[in-house]
Amino acid sequence: MRHLLSTRDLSRDEAITILDVAEDMADVAEREVRKVPALRGKTVVNLFFEDSTRTRISFEAAAKRLSADVINFSAKGSSVSKGESLKDTAQTLAAIGADAVVIRHGASGAPRVLANSGWIDAAIVNAGDGTHEHPTQALLDAFTIRRRLHGADSRGHDLDGVSVTIVGDILHSRVARSNAWLLTTLGASITFVAPATLLPIGIENWPVEVRYDLDIALAAKPDVVMMLRIQGERMHAAFFPSAREYSRIWGLDDERLAVLAADSIVMHPGPMNRGLEISAAAADSPRSTVREQVANGVSIRMAVLYLTLSGEGGKQ
Repeated sequence: MRHLLSTRDLSRDEAITILDVAEDMADVAEREVRKVPALRGKTVVNLFFEDSTRTRISFEAAAKRLSADVINFSAKGSSVSKGESLKDTAQTLAAIGADAVVIRHGASGAPRVLANSGWIDAAIVNAGDGTHEHPTQALLDAFTIRRRLHGADSRGHDLDGVSVTIVGDILHSRVARSNAWLLTTLGASITFVAPATLLPIGIENWPVEVRYDLDIALAAKPDVVMMLRIQGERMHAAFFPSAREYSRIWGLDDERLAVLAADSIVMHPGPMNRGLEISAAAADSPRSTVREQVANGVSIRMAVLYLTLSGEGGKQ
């Protein structure tokens, strides 16, 4: 695997391989010394044009546990804020010998441009591009679901027959897009629930079922309910009447939590707006995997960096 740009690029076997390697990486976290020399001598650059806490720290921890050298590059306060182009930045990173570039960018497609440009000969990992995709988030979500269903030793398993309901701001969510493609590839059935104003154009071409009533969707007893954050920073119009109205109709409150099956899973990619899309009781319940998702993110990102940089699978 040379790059990770989109979950649509992954075959079923490739996705399962990443999840299985992540199982091995999760074992590293249980050791007294949580470090392996797999990427010693490699340089990983975290190139973030958008603010991030969890994703950047997760990639940094992943690279360091693999013994890689890590350079964190923030667009704020750098030459990018002075007008430097992506091309110039990439050529700078090439000059310092970057082996992998983990990029988060506000423009959809920026990681693919970087991967195909010839400006830099490095593995490119998409850490979120605009409202397009966030492939490692979808992978860690799949990893979390698989572990909840099959236990810690879930190697080789897919998600055949698993029903996943994804609720909320689908329009602005790169997490929803990546999960729709990846979880479907792994055999799950996906239902989107959202107000019509928060669904993207062309949704009928996605491999998902669309509903507008959360209570009807929850009555079907899905195995997984994933709540999405309302991304107010990407909204420049009124997509719903008020936060209170949104919470009443599309929020996972205590009453809706009680409707779920006892073994159902509640997920959220974070950061959470408690009291808006999810109640405190739902976020902190035994069904919730929010903290597991953060921990599993390091294992998944270790797997992705290892597979892109170790030569496993060769160049695509």
